[in-house]
Amino acid sequence: MGGRPYTRGVAEVVHDESGTASVAEIGLNPFAPGYFEDPYAQYRSLRAVAPVHQSPIGPWTVTRYDDCSRLLRDPTLSVEEHNATAMPRNAMLEAAGIERGERGSRAILNIDPPDHTRIRRLAQQAFTPRRVETLVPRVQALVDDMLDTVAPRGEMDVIADLAFPLPFAVISELLGMPEHDRTELRAWSHTLVQSLEPIVVPDEFPAILDAGDHITEHVEAAIAWKRRNPADDLLSALIAAEEEGDRLTPAELRDQVVLLYLAGHETTVNLIGNGTLALLRHPDQLAVLREDPDVTGNAVEELLRYDSPVQFSRRIALEDLELTGQHVTAGTFLFTCLGAANRDPEHFGPTAEELDLRRREAPHHLSFGGGVHHCLGAVLARTEARVAIPTLVLRDDTPRWNGRMVLRGVDELPVSF
Repeated sequence: MGGRPYTRGVAEVVHDESGTASVAEIGLNPFAPGYFEDPYAQYRSLRAVAPVHQSPIGPWTVTRYDDCSRLLRDPTLSVEEHNATAMPRNAMLEAAGIERGERGSRAILNIDPPDHTRIRRLAQQAFTPRRVETLVPRVQALVDDMLDTVAPRGEMDVIADLAFPLPFAVISELLGMPEHDRTELRAWSHTLVQSLEPIVVPDEFPAILDAGDHITEHVEAAIAWKRRNPADDLLSALIAAEEEGDRLTPAELRDQVVLLYLAGHETTVNLIGNGTLALLRHPDQLAVLREDPDVTGNAVEELLRYDSPVQFSRRIALEDLELTGQHVTAGTFLFTCLGAANRDPEHFGPTAEELDLRRREAPHHLSFGGGVHHCLGAVLARTEARVAIPTLVLRDDTPRWNGRMVLRGVDELPVSF
């Protein structure tokens, strides 16, 4: 661990059963037993003892609602990695002899204004509340068809049979993507999003880069096909914008489509899976949803708050700043812990750790980020969840979690009905 350019959190005095005092390190630790099944106990401790700290995995970690909300909306912060003074992952890639290149560097997730503003304006036309609402009948038809398919079995895997194929079909139709083997695309996507994690095992880099190559080739082939076969869809609109001049470069077009393709379904998979699991583990709240359909809109917001499909969002300080008594230097990576902020009792009250579908503050959650980088597809994700989250009974209350810090979700969720 020698030579690392960051500290290991803060120290806390703890006592064992005999009363003997010792010093324990407090910091974000995804290696702690049970973290991926339930990170919220750790978040609770961090909010209380180390709300802002430089964690063992590198970035400064921010856990309280007010601090996270401030950082997400601060226009003086950046998301462009070249502004960071230390990038441990790049050093790992170099040590492994892997050339990272500029993969995804022009996606709106990774760029600041004014380029971010220009590109987002082109894409957001497809995600207005009015436009998305017109998709509801199609989403409902897809859900009905998927549930009808599994009904004779009397059981299903919520992820494989609904949570993945639904948003994948919706974003594919919205973009106007040509047909492709969904199993193969799912595997590529599932591998590629590991690149969003703050910790990646060096042995996994080749598979991640290979998945990125396959996704890129697929998207570039789709763009070429769409140039020959334009239609009334988002991909055609983005191509037309590019062809008008310098509004979208070829690299910008490619990276937006890859981002929309992945973000358009990967996070919604987790929203549907996590939300369904939360309801099934809280039968009293499931009863509320069954008995009062009018609560559905607020219920989706509360499910987003309770177990966010995206747990962290990054920012980079462009100048020195003070944060809850901590001095953060320019070039520092900041991790806003959305999952911790969403259960902060200072904002959501003493019942912040509980699921309450009628919670008035639920829409205040930070699960879609904030500021100029607020999730472009938030309305679409809400709509799909509102239609899709099924009324089911758990067959096995031991789902298989995906083992990720950032895009938290389950890979398998078996249910019977």
